[in-house]
Amino acid sequence: MERKVVKPYGTDGKSKKEEVAEMFNKISKRYDFLNHFLSVGIDKVWRRKAVNMLKEIQPKRILDLATGTGDFAIQLMKLNPTEIVGMDISEGMLEVGREKMKKRSFDQVISMVLGDSENLPFEDNYFDALTVGFGVRNYENLEKGLAEMLRVVRPGGKLIILEFSKPKKFPVKQYYSFHSKYIIPFFGKRISKDEKAYAYLPESVAAFPEGKDFTDILEKLGYRKVAARLVSGGIATIYSGVK
Repeated sequence: MERKVVKPYGTDGKSKKEEVAEMFNKISKRYDFLNHFLSVGIDKVWRRKAVNMLKEIQPKRILDLATGTGDFAIQLMKLNPTEIVGMDISEGMLEVGREKMKKRSFDQVISMVLGDSENLPFEDNYFDALTVGFGVRNYENLEKGLAEMLRVVRPGGKLIILEFSKPKKFPVKQYYSFHSKYIIPFFGKRISKDEKAYAYLPESVAAFPEGKDFTDILEKLGYRKVAARLVSGGIATIYSGVK
């Protein structure tokens, strides 16, 4: 079944990839504040859980895709890696991230690199682990991006994908529906000054193939030991797989 393509601005002649980069460049200066404000800080808990799932393999080289301003990369420092590459298609987000790394003296380990998740500039089997937080739903070609992710991880390496999902049970389902339909667009528009960006968030979540639909895609592409772990009543899901 062909998936609906959701773009932030719906501009004719512009690809989803171009629009996503444009959107994050526009909101980059206010992104961190808005992100933690709108999620009430719970996104930090989700990332901690995701990072803990990598402890067993003790990864030394880690790739964090759709890194944004580097929050996931910073959490990954708890694993004592020797190299973390944070990659994103938004230079604006990366600029904010680089400042964060310098302030924390993490820039010796974490490099913030401009790049396309669907065309990774790394050799096969280079990384021990790979993470992506709230980014795969923004891919223009989801399966191509997921295949590239698998390519650059070594055999036995682990991939963690943290993504929003749609809660199914009362009362979380009702709360999430209200929050995403009214609260996120209302505050997102006023604080970021970009009305479309925070309307795109719930639209992109609604269009994303979650749960079994997503794990089926991972297994089809060759991911092994695929699992999905719901967090916060299903507001988000941590997917994991091994190469």
